[in-house]
Amino acid sequence: MTRIAVMKEEYNKQLLSLLERHKSLGIGEQIDYQKFYLYSIIAHSTAIEGSTVTEVETQLLFDEGIGANKPLLEQLMNLDLKVAYEYGIHWIKGHEPITVDWLVKLAAKVMARTGSEYNTLGGCFSAARGELRKLNVTAGIGGRSYMSYLKVPTHLAAFCEELNERCKTIDASDACAVYELSFWAHYMLVTIHPWADGNGRTSRLLMNLLQIEFDVLPTKVLKDDKAEYIQSLVDARESDDINIFIDCMTRLHCKHLKNDIDQYVSTTAEPMVDKLAMRQEMVDKWSIKPSLAQKLVDILHFMADNDETTTDVIVKQFGFTATTAKRYLRQLTEFGYLQSQGGNKNRTYRKVASRT
Repeated sequence: MTRIAVMKEEYNKQLLSLLERHKSLGIGEQIDYQKFYLYSIIAHSTAIEGSTVTEVETQLLFDEGIGANKPLLEQLMNLDLKVAYEYGIHWIKGHEPITVDWLVKLAAKVMARTGSEYNTLGGCFSAARGELRKLNVTAGIGGRSYMSYLKVPTHLAAFCEELNERCKTIDASDACAVYELSFWAHYMLVTIHPWADGNGRTSRLLMNLLQIEFDVLPTKVLKDDKAEYIQSLVDARESDDINIFIDCMTRLHCKHLKNDIDQYVSTTAEPMVDKLAMRQEMVDKWSIKPSLAQKLVDILHFMADNDETTTDVIVKQFGFTATTAKRYLRQLTEFGYLQSQGGNKNRTYRKVASRT
């Protein structure tokens, strides 16, 4: 196995471990977590492009309509990107094939109020309408030129065809494969550079939409990572090695997951039930299947803020049958996590003090 392959395997192991830890702590179950996570993605995506609107200012802008003391153009960038994400999330859940026309609509949402009109030798076009560029562009002053605008339609159509084929054949249960697909799509789209403006935001948006479609936690690209992120794109293009970018994105996602986990653990008033560790304890100590242990741990996690429960409560909370709920509660009692009180009709289950 080559050094690059070994590194990729290590990154993927770390990613899976952190995703499991993130899930076991129930971080994503917090009130409004998905909303504020999305706001963070949007604020940082526009910050990569030069916006100075902070996460807090973005939240106030979206939820309260309170504008920041920042340039109007930057605030419009955030508002447009929010609309684009909402449109994209609704659309991607339909699992329709991704087409050039749809990418044009997506880019039009991203650039709706900040896109310019262009009048070039190749023809007139509008960034605000998501129209493909009709002029050649470079990656900054002295940067490498992107492909000729004349080649963009053909390459973009081929990209959509390959992306749809990859989506059909991917193992949706393999989180690492899903992330790699999304990073590949990001890299390919931004390398084609179909638009005069908005390529970075639209490519990151497509990456996140693919992650949402296959039900994995979307990747943030924080403004503090801008230099590393952009350098990985440059290095991947110059070396013709997409793995440079994929590895960078995996590392960054792992770093952000770890930071979120550390922050959550350090700021939680009462220690949460560590679902992963408790599940393993049950498997090791009582030789039960991990799937059963997970259900038992979910019940204990639900009871973290409730001293007692009943069969009816568990049935309503988890959708189990009454027989199944009774069996799970009986097992937790036998294992020493709960103690039962009362007769069959009025039986309650309380947490054992030593287990809290």
